[in-house]
Amino acid sequence: MHLALVCPSMHGHLNPMATLGRELARRGHRISLIGSPESKPKADACGFEHLPIGVPEHESGEYTASRVRLSELKGIAALKLTGQLLRDAALTCLRDMPDAITKAGVDGVLSDQVTPEGSAVAESHKLPFVMICNALAVHQEPAVPPPVLGWKHRSGLLGQLRNRFGNTLLTMAAAPLVRVVNEYRDKHKLPRYSMGSNTTIGLAQIAQQPALFDFPRKQLPAHFHYTGPWHGPQRDSETAPFPWEKLNGRPLVYASLGTLQNRLHHVFAAILEACSTLDVQVALSLGRKDAVWDGPVPANAIVVPFAPQLTLLDKASLLITHAGLNTALEGLSRGLPMLCIPVTNDQPGVARRVEWLGAGEILKPGSVTAPRLHAALKRLLADPKYRAASERSRDQMKVVPGVARAADIVEEAFRTGKPVLR
Repeated sequence: MHLALVCPSMHGHLNPMATLGRELARRGHRISLIGSPESKPKADACGFEHLPIGVPEHESGEYTASRVRLSELKGIAALKLTGQLLRDAALTCLRDMPDAITKAGVDGVLSDQVTPEGSAVAESHKLPFVMICNALAVHQEPAVPPPVLGWKHRSGLLGQLRNRFGNTLLTMAAAPLVRVVNEYRDKHKLPRYSMGSNTTIGLAQIAQQPALFDFPRKQLPAHFHYTGPWHGPQRDSETAPFPWEKLNGRPLVYASLGTLQNRLHHVFAAILEACSTLDVQVALSLGRKDAVWDGPVPANAIVVPFAPQLTLLDKASLLITHAGLNTALEGLSRGLPMLCIPVTNDQPGVARRVEWLGAGEILKPGSVTAPRLHAALKRLLADPKYRAASERSRDQMKVVPGVARAADIVEEAFRTGKPVLR
């Protein structure tokens, strides 16, 4: 089959989607990645075809400028801009994707949960589709707080009332994206899309989030599947140069704020200062290949624009992270204690799940200072409970089915044309 992958052109979504795509390609399927020209290098690296959308916006520099703005923001401001970017991406996808999949002869679509426009186009062309949760599943139910707000899990009545309010806020924030998608769906006489109702979307809903990394749930659709994490060895970052000869054998702290919110200079500076008086070595990734660090660098620190993350995590004793889902799961799979500094989007929810598992602590970006970081790092390094909790999660994840099970579900869905139930 010729299968098309639709997701935001962001590393946090591209990396897991590409891992799933590679597994399907290994099984003989033809894979195309639908995305802006920025995603073409990922398609090329994976051996996928690339079906470009949003070319005028990319060539005008509009796309790059919006990413730079996003990298400088945090919290609600970053979440709001992300919503605008998803809306704009939906407009270009709905404009360009129909012609692209028709010319390419696509047989089925795998669409990210935050790109409902991909599902809409698939339905309008009567193509089977599967929903992929590359980030935290945003399925709403009263017992689970919305991930973007980063609230602790509380199962009582007050917690449920709070969660209902939070889900209402999230639905309101997503309204511009939903409006664009529903205009298209109305035009093609399709049922309207609602962010709060995922019960009937797709032939299957597949999450790279493992079940252990979620709060207790009771209302997931019958065709929703936890299968992750999806960790593939081929990652763009693994080709990044790194001065391995500078590693000196001391406990290694790996620090990264990911590839989106990576211009928060005060956080990077605080990390370096906090580690400077600890008996560790810190490797700090700035998250951009063109980044230049113009601040002081302590003797026990290595600062690089972009790091071979998976290899460094294999050598690390502790992880400082923005709490992106991919990085958090990569840390847990290695049994690493974590200090989470969640910036926006689902990162607060990821951080709360790390905390809930007992594998780390949280420090909000606005509260970051070198003394607070120093104190938190000392606790994480000295108290064995954090590593023990992370290692428990590591051991549990060793037996989850992973990307092979996700590919099995995709193949069954497209072979039978029927929902794949748990």
